[in-house]
Amino acid sequence: MSSITLPEPELDGTVSVDRAIAWRASRRSFGAAPVSREDASRVLWAAQGVTHTRDGIEMRAAPSAGATYPLTLFLDVGPDGAKALPPGVFRYDPPSHSLERIRDTSVRSALTSGAGGQAVVRDAPAVLVVTADFERTRREYPDHGTRYVYMEAGHVAENVQLVCEAHDLCTCPVGAFSDESVKRTLDLPAELDPVYLLPFGHRR
Repeated sequence: MSSITLPEPELDGTVSVDRAIAWRASRRSFGAAPVSREDASRVLWAAQGVTHTRDGIEMRAAPSAGATYPLTLFLDVGPDGAKALPPGVFRYDPPSHSLERIRDTSVRSALTSGAGGQAVVRDAPAVLVVTADFERTRREYPDHGTRYVYMEAGHVAENVQLVCEAHDLCTCPVGAFSDESVKRTLDLPAELDPVYLLPFGHRR
């Protein structure tokens, strides 16, 4: 399938972290403006982008227990959801900061159904789906690995919310969905389970 290299994220924003925290809110309605490649770049980099290398390991934007990095991100783009991004389903590759197109059409209808018909999933220009390979972390931390994976997903969601607030985007983390339905919709491999949906787009 085709691959799309995303532009490098801009790191010199005009909104402070403190201000982004003060503004942070779950926003469930979106404006008509499509998501650009720059928007997708910011959101995906904030979620799982590589920030630096330490001891030969590419470290990412969200902390991970033992740098096990069990999360894999998928992006569903609706037919009119993005500018310069075709509709479909993409898998994010952090080392290359690129999107691999794994499906030529959006699966938004099925995602919405799997999330109980929530309008925020249906109406968003794009939906980030956070999935996890729990065993990657459990192998290192048998007693608390599951807890650590859910904590990491929470770190990702907060990063996404803050970068959205800083760039006139909005999002609403969604945890109410059928795991089996989302897994089937994305045709996820056996080792990956969905843990979070993050619909996002521009503000009204």
